[in-house]
Amino acid sequence: MPLLTALTEPAALSLTIDLAIAGLAVGSAAALSGIGLVVTYRATGVLNLAQGAQAMVVAYLLRELVVVWHWPVGLAGTLCLLVVAPGLGVVLELGVFRPLQRRGAGPAETMVATIGVFILLTGAVVLLWGTGPYADAPSLVPSTPFTLPGGHLVRLDTAVQLGVVLALSALVAVVTRYTRFGLQLRAVVDDRRLAELSGVNAGRVSAVGWAFGSFTAGLVGVLLAPNLLLDPYGLSLLVMETMAVAVAGRLRSVGVAVAVGLGLGVAGSELTRLRPGGQILPLVQAVQSNLFVIALLVVVLLQGRLGTGTQAPPARASGGAGAGVGRLLPERAAGAVAAMACTVLLLMPLGFRGPDLRNALQVPALALVLLSVVVVTGYGGQVSLGQAGYAGMGALGTALFMSGKVPGVPAMPAIPALLCAVLVTIPLGLLTGWPAIRRRGLALALVTFAVGTAMSRFVFDQPYATTGLLLDRPGFLADNRAFYAAELALLALGVVIVRNLHRGRLGRALTALRDHEAGASAAGLNVPWLKVFAFLTGAGLAALGGGLMGLGGRAFNAATFDPLQGLIWFATVVVAGADSALGAVLAAALLVGLDTGTAQGISTVVVGALALAIGRMPGGLAGTLARLGTTPLTPSAQLTPLGERIRAHIARRTAAGQSRP
Repeated sequence: MPLLTALTEPAALSLTIDLAIAGLAVGSAAALSGIGLVVTYRATGVLNLAQGAQAMVVAYLLRELVVVWHWPVGLAGTLCLLVVAPGLGVVLELGVFRPLQRRGAGPAETMVATIGVFILLTGAVVLLWGTGPYADAPSLVPSTPFTLPGGHLVRLDTAVQLGVVLALSALVAVVTRYTRFGLQLRAVVDDRRLAELSGVNAGRVSAVGWAFGSFTAGLVGVLLAPNLLLDPYGLSLLVMETMAVAVAGRLRSVGVAVAVGLGLGVAGSELTRLRPGGQILPLVQAVQSNLFVIALLVVVLLQGRLGTGTQAPPARASGGAGAGVGRLLPERAAGAVAAMACTVLLLMPLGFRGPDLRNALQVPALALVLLSVVVVTGYGGQVSLGQAGYAGMGALGTALFMSGKVPGVPAMPAIPALLCAVLVTIPLGLLTGWPAIRRRGLALALVTFAVGTAMSRFVFDQPYATTGLLLDRPGFLADNRAFYAAELALLALGVVIVRNLHRGRLGRALTALRDHEAGASAAGLNVPWLKVFAFLTGAGLAALGGGLMGLGGRAFNAATFDPLQGLIWFATVVVAGADSALGAVLAAALLVGLDTGTAQGISTVVVGALALAIGRMPGGLAGTLARLGTTPLTPSAQLTPLGERIRAHIARRTAAGQSRP
């Protein structure tokens, strides 16, 4: 009662109303994002994980036109929102997702494609505009305040945003319920194939859905950018976090998405009234500024299934993240070639000096992190987008043990600190392993992403955990070349363990789980234990790699373990071949080498482009190369006339040689 009385006092009530009005700005942007996600999903069956990147691209383009090219804001905004943003959605539908739909691709493949779009657009922005933040993003609507009855001030841009949300919500409701297109949309949602047999142009419905979703993404980007520092990662990740509002509506209810978005925006604003003293203040502020991350984790944990995307088909059928590449690879030939390539790439840096050798220190450490994705996704068939969080826990744990900041534990040397950090991180794999028992596909992907994001926001970015850290190597590993050799030894041990795990009895059980979970359970396998084991093993490998990253750079850098890195690492492993341990090592070398040898952002562009083509490369690059190496040249092969003559000549020479005594 005292709290209720305090809140209803005139001054407190006035403050409550003012904070609620301020929270509507963020809440309306989140609601817009939710509307776009829900409409896109209902029209296409795809949860657009790339919506944040689309929002970021449109915001950058608007700034380029207004600030650099000096276009009028109205003209630039019209072009960006009504032409570029919908056009980008249509291009993605026609060039990426329609071919996947026609081929009957499963949710795993489609999800990898959306991540590929995200990474490709992010890398393109880094190449074009760099990573430096911009504080001069133009505003489409001025922030002029006006007074409501009762004396409460409202900014014009906030009122316009809220009006747009309500107008779009009403438009979607009217179109879906009372128009012919809405009837077609509902038919496509219920049964796409049956709708096509009834004469519905499902491709057009999907294109309209993508255009509308991309339009709302662009609108969110240009509305949020003036209030933030515009950088390639912050805005796109913020929009991705607002996915909670769409998930709360089970990806189908626009009304629920709008209500949750506005409610979370207001709640986050109201929480700013809490100002506890002492060291708890940074944690409370983190909760206030990351309410959407908490909401995403909560709603995904509460919902075991999401639309139709939760129950992914067997990985073999989808050709996606868990595709069984191992069966396509001729063990001796492909294994020998991959091992030779890995050996050459990993031994080359021993001859480097200076900055080249320092950059190469990242390769073995990153390879161990990518091996964790191989175990979880390639072997176990469980989608994990949060391995960057476990890698960060390994690096931070090593620093905390070395600095003596773990209560009751004295400061440790580097090697024992690294081992303790790995041992502490392994049980944390339950954060994703336990939810994985009842979740698959899209729901599991969102859980792992939310857990990784929560680790970044509530641990890695907080001063209470990252101030006063000591992270240095022991004397005999102070030289970069000696430390690199030690990394190679640990990587070789990790590769041997992972490959033996895959070939043993436990590996066969994981393969059965990946290929057909229901069949594995019917065969008597302990499916929950296998899932948890995969995540625990992955957490340990990622922590080891993250700890080596920290020791290699002699510092803990939270940006190295940003949630977006988890997306990039996941896509890289899938592109290289999720079932290939040596492929993960090669991927780490190429990922680091592309950025250090060319320009920052090149690796994300390459990985993103290859991820978009994963539907045409079942099993990734490793599977593609294996098929090329094992496909015989038959008369039905398509050759040029010159090729036909050469083949005929070879056939005659072979026949002549065989006829000789």
